[in-house]
Amino acid sequence: MFHSILAIVAVANPDLRKGLAELGAGLAYGLAALGPGVGIGIVFGQAIQAIARQPETAGPVRALAFLGFALAEALALIGFVVFILLKYTG
Repeated sequence: MFHSILAIVAVANPDLRKGLAELGAGLAYGLAALGPGVGIGIVFGQAIQAIARQPETAGPVRALAFLGFALAEALALIGFVVFILLKYTG
């Protein structure tokens, strides 16, 4: 019920529609940044544990940690691109 009333009001009021679109874009980027942030924390936390347990494997573990960081950060960058697209188009 509330969604249909909000949709009717948003169509009738362009300022409200723009505000809801910006709110949606901000929420989308916030959620898109949350996952990679947690993932990066897990990657480096596990890398520190691995190096602490076996210091002789520090080189390969560090390389794999940076690879995991790059892959997780790519997701955050994709989320940022989606945020820009939602904010400035439509």
